[in-house]
Amino acid sequence: MTAPSDNPDHHPDAGVALTMGAVVSVLLLAALGQTIITAALPIIVGDLGGLEHISWAITAYLLAATVASPVYGKLGDMFGRKIVLQAGILVFLAGSLIAAFSFNMTMLVIARFVQGLGGGGLIVTAMAAVADVLPPRQRGRAQGVLGAAFGLSTVIGPLLGGLIVDHLSWPWLFAVNLPVGLVALAVIAFAFKGKPERVARKIDYLGATSLAAFLAALVMVTSLGGTVVPWLSPVSIGLAAVAILALATFIVAESRAAEPILPLSLFRNNAFLVSNAVGFAVGTAMFGAITFVPLFLQIVKGFSPTQAGMGLLPMMLGLIGASTAAGQIMARTGRYKHLPIASTALLAIGALLMSTITAQTPYPLVMAYLATIGCGIGPVMSVGVTAIQNAVPRAVMGVATASANMFRQTGGSVGTAVLGAVFAHHLALEVGETGTRGLSAEVIARMPPETAQRVMDGYAAALHPVFWIAAAAALFAFAIGWLLVEVPLEDTFEPRNEPSAAE
Repeated sequence: MTAPSDNPDHHPDAGVALTMGAVVSVLLLAALGQTIITAALPIIVGDLGGLEHISWAITAYLLAATVASPVYGKLGDMFGRKIVLQAGILVFLAGSLIAAFSFNMTMLVIARFVQGLGGGGLIVTAMAAVADVLPPRQRGRAQGVLGAAFGLSTVIGPLLGGLIVDHLSWPWLFAVNLPVGLVALAVIAFAFKGKPERVARKIDYLGATSLAAFLAALVMVTSLGGTVVPWLSPVSIGLAAVAILALATFIVAESRAAEPILPLSLFRNNAFLVSNAVGFAVGTAMFGAITFVPLFLQIVKGFSPTQAGMGLLPMMLGLIGASTAAGQIMARTGRYKHLPIASTALLAIGALLMSTITAQTPYPLVMAYLATIGCGIGPVMSVGVTAIQNAVPRAVMGVATASANMFRQTGGSVGTAVLGAVFAHHLALEVGETGTRGLSAEVIARMPPETAQRVMDGYAAALHPVFWIAAAAALFAFAIGWLLVEVPLEDTFEPRNEPSAAE
């Protein structure tokens, strides 16, 4: 790592506080866009139809954000954080406008993809900007704050979404992003300096394209296989073949590129490998809970969209508290290895507890289970980014930071798709065709009492395998976490020459 004065994005005159304010503002914008739709999905499906595409409203955003993350990370390393953040905001706002005017679920899914292309860049570039202005030990506290901000926005998103659809209409879910985005653009313009030099750079187009194709094919085959099309259908086999071919092309391209989009040498870095493996597994559990818990609260517990959004509050309070505490521990001790180990054990316990819920489970007990899940997720987000940033040179700080988001989002994308397929399959087994089309609290209220109870019991039972899978993912993360080689966090910008770091 170089001294902060050698970094064109570092500007002491503007102030670290102002830079952090800008970082938090764009992170909130992207995170709100990701979660604001969750509590409103039943209302949107009731208006637009297309229940079979309901998980794609979430998956499309995650997929696009995943594909965009390494590209934005590399562009930030090459051309500076400011212009990349501004571009990401504009793309995000364009997707929001398309979503607001959607007239069917297909158009909405496309709009969500465009939103994700911008949102993914905002998240990773914001996190990378922290490394431009703070030394490693202080980054731990800052990443803890960012993790808490992400958790806070995840609470505000469903809550705000519920309030909007209760009192206005669902297109306002996306229109609300416009004033927030414009404010973020103004803050970025003032807080960040552009990169002064204009040096000819070689963009790794083949690497970026092949990586995007691999990630897209991977998520699509897991989403479509076994639900929309059979696993052994030509479509599933074709997507699997595309994923394999794209991965092979990516490896070859990165071994030859002058400025690779994701240097292969990073995969020899212990912190990079272990942190991202843990993040992938935790992403599965995190986005599974965010997607399915609000639906459970509306369908089974009869919550309104606003109440369902509030239903995630215990989980996010746990996430916020644990993420902040982890950041404080890292800043005070310079240590971090045991934080993700302990938290993923909690996550596994929370997921197993959620796998026991029924239609009769009291909501306070569900709250306790969700709080446990939140405490298990929080430290992973802040520790993973901090450990990676502490182990790689500044020249690849952006793309290395992006990898943490990319793997977590990939876990979320694949996990949401797989969990959605598992849920749909078990729901069909539990209740047949009853209520599986246009299912909502209002529809259930009009059913005969016996039928309504059977549907609610079946809905709750269909969630059990979802959380079994989430618990298995958490246990995998717990086991992998022990392999992390801890490099104590320093309180200076002095360079660290490690043989495992990317060159």
